[in-house]
Amino acid sequence: MSRGFGVKEHRSSGPDISGDAQVLAQLKSTFGYSSFRPLQQEIVRSILDGKDVFVLMPTGGGKSLCYQLPALLREGTTVVVSPLIALMKDQVDALRTLGVPATYINSSLEQSEVSRRQAALARGEVTLVYVAPERLMLPGFLRLLSTTQLAFFAIDEAHCISEWGHDFRPEYRDLKRLRALFPEVPLGAFTATATPRVQVDIKAQLMLQQAATFRGSFNRPNLFYEVRPKKHAFEQLVAYIRTHPGSSGIVYCLSRAGTEDLARGLCANGFSAAAYHAGLTSEQRRRRQEAFIRDDTQIMVATIAFGMGIDKPDVRFVIHYDLPKSLEGYYQESGRAGRDGEPSDCILFYSYGDVVKYQHFIDEKPSEEEKRIAVWQLRQMTDWAESTSCRRRALLAYFDEAFEGQDAACCDICRAPPEQEDCTIPAQMFLSCVKRTGQRFGAAHVIQVLRGSRNERVLRFQHDMLSTYGIGRDRSEDEWRHLSRELVRGGYLRQAQEEFNALKVTERGHAVLFKREQVLLAVRQRPEAGSYVTRDHPYPALFEQLRTLRKRLADERSIPPYVIFHDSTLKNMAADLPSTRRELLRIPGVGERKSTDYGDLFLEAIASYKQETGAEPAPLPAENAFDATSQRPIRRGLSATIHATLGLFREGQDIATIAENRQLARSTIEGHLVQAVDEGEILDIDRLFSAEKRRSIEAAIAKFGPDRLSLVMENLGEGYTYGELRLVRALSRLRTGGDVVGDA
Repeated sequence: MSRGFGVKEHRSSGPDISGDAQVLAQLKSTFGYSSFRPLQQEIVRSILDGKDVFVLMPTGGGKSLCYQLPALLREGTTVVVSPLIALMKDQVDALRTLGVPATYINSSLEQSEVSRRQAALARGEVTLVYVAPERLMLPGFLRLLSTTQLAFFAIDEAHCISEWGHDFRPEYRDLKRLRALFPEVPLGAFTATATPRVQVDIKAQLMLQQAATFRGSFNRPNLFYEVRPKKHAFEQLVAYIRTHPGSSGIVYCLSRAGTEDLARGLCANGFSAAAYHAGLTSEQRRRRQEAFIRDDTQIMVATIAFGMGIDKPDVRFVIHYDLPKSLEGYYQESGRAGRDGEPSDCILFYSYGDVVKYQHFIDEKPSEEEKRIAVWQLRQMTDWAESTSCRRRALLAYFDEAFEGQDAACCDICRAPPEQEDCTIPAQMFLSCVKRTGQRFGAAHVIQVLRGSRNERVLRFQHDMLSTYGIGRDRSEDEWRHLSRELVRGGYLRQAQEEFNALKVTERGHAVLFKREQVLLAVRQRPEAGSYVTRDHPYPALFEQLRTLRKRLADERSIPPYVIFHDSTLKNMAADLPSTRRELLRIPGVGERKSTDYGDLFLEAIASYKQETGAEPAPLPAENAFDATSQRPIRRGLSATIHATLGLFREGQDIATIAENRQLARSTIEGHLVQAVDEGEILDIDRLFSAEKRRSIEAAIAKFGPDRLSLVMENLGEGYTYGELRLVRALSRLRTGGDVVGDA
C-alpha cells in the first residue's frame, strides 16, 4: 500500500508472540518489576494488539514504560516524538543501561553521528528511536522511515499540540500528517496534563477519536501540598533545605534575574545551587541540567524554561518562590517532585503582590480574548492559593476528578484544619466602607480609608471625612486584604471587572449590614515558618552509603545516578538487606541486567554494613530516622538579593562590576554590603579603597559623630561616597560590638 513515497508496505505484528506471561517476564527481566502500576497493563496490551491509544496519566504514573515495553515485544522500530533534547538523552541512557537498543537523533549530534545512527535505523538495529517533531517531519527523515519496519508512533507530551494547553508548540501541529503517511502504523498520544478541552483537541488533531482511551487519576498521593505566606521567604527556604540535607529540589522563580539572585543567595548559605533560564546558552543549560540530574548540583533555581526535560525521579521538593500563571501549569511543575512515588513536598510562597504583578502583565496583552483567558487562569490560581479547604481536593476538581480522601494529611490545611471565626464586626466595617466610598473603588483604596491613610487619593476624594475613616487601624493591611478576599469568595462582595474591579456589596452583604447576619470565616492555623513533616527511612546510614556507591558508579559511567537505581530501590535494599543475587532480584527496580552489572557491588556494601552493625532485615522505628538538625546558623536579616551581592563580592568583584552585572545602582549594592555587615558578616573592604581613605573616614566619624554623615561628607570633601561612609561606620560598629561614638 502506498504511503505517498511509493515504497514498501509497513507491517504491524500480531499479538501471538506477546501473551501475558511473556509480557510479565519481559517486565521483570528488563525493568526489574514483577507487576504493573494502574492502567499500564491495559495500555501495553492495547499497543501489542495494534490499537491506537490516548493515554492521560500523571507524572510519575509510568507513561514511558507503556510504550517502551511493547517496543521490546513488537517487530520493528518504535518512534518516540519528544519535545526536548535533554529528555531524549536521559531516556536513551536509561534504556541502554537496561540493554535496550535505543538511540536518539537530534541537532546536538555531529552530522557524521547522525548518519551513523540513521544507517543503524535503516538496518533494523534500533528498537526505539527518539526524535523531535521538527526532525521527524523533514522529508528526508520521512523517506528513511518509509523504508523501515515501524511498530508504533508514541507522541509524548501530546498536550503541546493544543492551543488550549499551557505549553502549546506550533511544530506539534504538523504531526497530524503521520496518519496519512503511515496509515497502518498504530499511534499513541501520551500526556500528564490536559483539561477536558485539551483532551478533545489532542484527539481531533491526531485523529484519535476511535483510539482506546486511558485516563489515570491526577491524584499523586505521595505529594504534600503547602502554601506559605511570602514573608521572609528566603529565610523559610533556607531553613527548609537545611532540614532536608542531600535532597534534590527545584525552586521556580518568575524572572531570569530572580533565579540568578536566589541561586547566589543559596550558594552563599552553603548549598549547591544553580540557575536555569532561557537567557543561558544551550550549552550552559545542558551542563547545568546534567549536573542536577547527576546529583552534582542539589538545587535547581529555574524559570519554567526548566520544564518537560526533567526526567529525574528523586526530586524531593518543588518550591514555587513566585506565583505560577495557572493552576494547570502549577500541577505540571509541582508534579516533577516524587516521580519515584516517594514522599515529596510541593510548597508555594504566596503574596498578593505577585497577583498584582501578573495583572500588570495581563493588561499589556494585545488581545481582549487573551486577557480574558489569562484573568480567568490567574483567578483559579489565586483562589487555590487562598483556599481554606483541602488543596488536593481543589486541585483534582480543576481536572474534573473527585477526591475520596486519604488517611494521612495531604496538605497544610488538612494537617492544621482551619477554625471558624466570627468576623461579623470587621466584615460590617469593610462593607460599610465600600458603601460609603460609593462602591467605586477596589480593595486597596477601601483598606487605606479604614486604616486612616493620609495619601493623596484619600484626601482628594475627602474620604478622610467619612465615619469609617480610620476605624480599622487596629488591623494590619494584610489582615484587611485577606478579609476582603474572603468576603468576595463568600458572596458578600463582588468585583465589577467592567469598573476596574470596583467592589460592590451584594444582597448577602446587605444582609450583614442591615439584618445582622453573622459572618463566619475559616481562619487557617499556619505552621511555623520552616516546619516540615519528618520522613522516616530504614537504616539511614546504609541508605546514604548506597547512595554514595551509586553516585560513584554513575560518575564512572557518565550517567545520572537514578539510571542505576532509584531512591525507592535503595531504600528497599536498606530495609530488606538482601544477601544473595536471588534476594536482590526480588526488590522492585532490580532487573537481570542491573543485577549482573551492579548487584555484587551493592551486595558487598550491604554485607559490610551488616557485619559492622549487626543489622537485621527489619524496619527501624521513627526515632532512627535521618537527623534533620540544622548544621549551620541562618542569618535571619539577609534577603536573597543581598546574599547574591555578597556572593559576587566574595568572588572578588568590586562594587561597580557587581552593579553592572546585576543591573542595579551602585548605591543599592553599597546598601546591600552595609546590611550584610550589620548582620555580622565580615567583609574585606580594604580592596574597595585605600587604608588612608578608610582612616580619614574613621577620624571624621569620630569627630562629628556616626549619625551626622552629611557633616562628615561636607568636611571630607570630594572623592567620597555615602556608601563608603556607611560601610566604614558599619564595620566599626561590628568591631566594637556597639555604636560608634564621636568625640565629646
